[in-house]
Amino acid sequence: MAAQANSDSTLAVSSGARGLIFDCDGTLVDTLPLHYAAWKATFAELGLSCPLDFLIEHNGKPTDQIVGLYNARFGQQIDVGRFTADKERRTHALLGQARPLEPVAALARRHHGRLPMAVVSGSNRPNVELALQAAGLTALFSVVLTADDGLPPKPAPDLFLEAARRLRVEPRACQVFEDADSGLEAARLAGMLATDVRPFGGGYSRAPE
Repeated sequence: MAAQANSDSTLAVSSGARGLIFDCDGTLVDTLPLHYAAWKATFAELGLSCPLDFLIEHNGKPTDQIVGLYNARFGQQIDVGRFTADKERRTHALLGQARPLEPVAALARRHHGRLPMAVVSGSNRPNVELALQAAGLTALFSVVLTADDGLPPKPAPDLFLEAARRLRVEPRACQVFEDADSGLEAARLAGMLATDVRPFGGGYSRAPE
């Protein structure tokens, strides 16, 4: 089934959906300003600026991949492993401040116990678990997949397909809620219905502080 972006004025679950899959950062939880603060501080330590447009372009990809892409784009030689560890340490320290993003979190609460639900994130497991805990959403999801699960990252469909397998729902009966182009593409490749939450306040729809 070809993926579609939800263009309705109200965020809703499709009548044909039998399982729901949510991205975490910028979709369920308002963490992107926190991630941006960590990016900015880590770049500043190296005497570099933090390119917000570049981060938006690559939103949803793992940190180490973004750093590698930054090196290639801007002719830098940042140590990917060290930068990634520093940025993730800063992010983890901030995620206790995370709050749920409405109306996506409200939709997930309404369907808890009615449809099986999963979280699929390009971030690492400690960050995802801390963000969901801080937002009070952990108990809603029977499946949580992250960059630590060893599958190709979005826009590859593998994480979404594995989530569907664990939910015991056919991919074509899954609806995905995403805030990043890479995640929406992954959902399309998985044959799932993709809903872009950015019109509802997700993603970098508001400028980070």
